[in-house]
Amino acid sequence: MTILLLAEVHNGHLNDSTAKALTAASALGGPVHVLVVGAGDEAAQAAAKLAGVEKVLTASGEAFAHGLAEPLADLIVSLAPSYDAIVAPATSTGKNVLPRVAALLDVAQVSEISKVISPDTFERPIYAGNAVQTVQATDAKKVITVRTSTFPATGEGGSAAIEAISGPAGAGLSSFKSEALAVSDRPELTSAKIIISGGRAMQNAENFKTYIEPVADKLGAAMGASRAAVDAGYAPNDWQVGQTGKVVAPELYIAVGISGAIQHLAGMKDSKVIVAINKDEEAPIFQVADYGLVADLYSALPEFKEELSKIGR
Repeated sequence: MTILLLAEVHNGHLNDSTAKALTAASALGGPVHVLVVGAGDEAAQAAAKLAGVEKVLTASGEAFAHGLAEPLADLIVSLAPSYDAIVAPATSTGKNVLPRVAALLDVAQVSEISKVISPDTFERPIYAGNAVQTVQATDAKKVITVRTSTFPATGEGGSAAIEAISGPAGAGLSSFKSEALAVSDRPELTSAKIIISGGRAMQNAENFKTYIEPVADKLGAAMGASRAAVDAGYAPNDWQVGQTGKVVAPELYIAVGISGAIQHLAGMKDSKVIVAINKDEEAPIFQVADYGLVADLYSALPEFKEELSKIGR
């Protein structure tokens, strides 16, 4: 079995979700080739250094410069005859491209796997993570997306060959017009080691800036939010953590004023350490928290910030 892994690249840099998806791809039991599309040499070199990668394929050109699903799917389909499995992280790119690949190959996609049992059998969460489904894929060619929060990242130690390839002529089904990117000095939410998130109890966007942001600055943390806070306009959409937002698994997750609805828990319960701050001692978030503080967030967060200052953070 030979596996093709679609790399996740942001601003020319290889995202760590690639290394996590590589762990899952390697568990399938065959050589792994990594496809790096529309990026410079830095991302390809980083992929080549990952342990267990046999070859890195690179494709550049205007058709691949902006991650459009149609030309990228066509490229993967053109490579598919050489591979038994096609794998991608379950990011916005993977969720956009691989369903199209599966349709073009006329196979059933296996989405967001959390464990590899055998080369054709996988576990995946369902019902907002409240149940785990075991799926056996009977298609000869597997198309798989990986829930990277459940896999450790593969380390470096490889020295794979890098090969440039060309894709098929574009079908003209889509074209790039423009993009508006959020610019932030903070870590990207899905790859951050520390995340502090606020809920509806924050009451307004200004309180995120006044209370959450100073603590995030001290910790070097990413900022997140529950769906309730996002829907209320307190935080931007790209901060949303949960079933309909981003799935994260940082080393430390701090939930502030978040009750702990199952939709939110589905997005963060794999975090290594969970800290909850909520004045309602019956809040469901305390059931999954490693450490819980029953307190008013408007007094607890300034005190937290002061304590961090005392230890030089």
